[in-house]
Amino acid sequence: MFFGLVKEEKTAAGRGRAIRTVLVVEDEPLVAFDNEHALRQAGYRIAATVDDYDHAVRVMDGEDVDLVIADVTLHGEKTGIDVARRAHERGVPVLFVTGACPAHVRHLAVGCLAKPHDPRALVASIRTIDRVLRGRGATRLPLGLRLFAEAV
Repeated sequence: MFFGLVKEEKTAAGRGRAIRTVLVVEDEPLVAFDNEHALRQAGYRIAATVDDYDHAVRVMDGEDVDLVIADVTLHGEKTGIDVARRAHERGVPVLFVTGACPAHVRHLAVGCLAKPHDPRALVASIRTIDRVLRGRGATRLPLGLRLFAEAV
């Protein structure tokens, strides 16, 4: 299922950020909506919100995406781990947002935000990852966020 595609201009709030455009890969509609809403309110552009691998790949192939946030469990045969592999091949950082962080694929992502999470924790986690990607290092981590050593 494809929840929506938003093509907006980059806002002034996005200046100086490494992360401006986010792809949300989440199979729970209410969680997907909450994530998208929180990110938009924080000034991020949403490339799309999708619930399966095939749609995620189409968006990554057709859009400039700065970060993928992906649940591990998705609709269909492929998982968020498969999405992370594809994003990793393209050089796009991934934040897993899931109930059980997959330790065996830490090399594919910059970190993991544990579910359930507060929308503020998601925004704060992305801001923390943005700082790391810009070489500024992580400050205090938001509740539920684990950064992977490979990313720091």
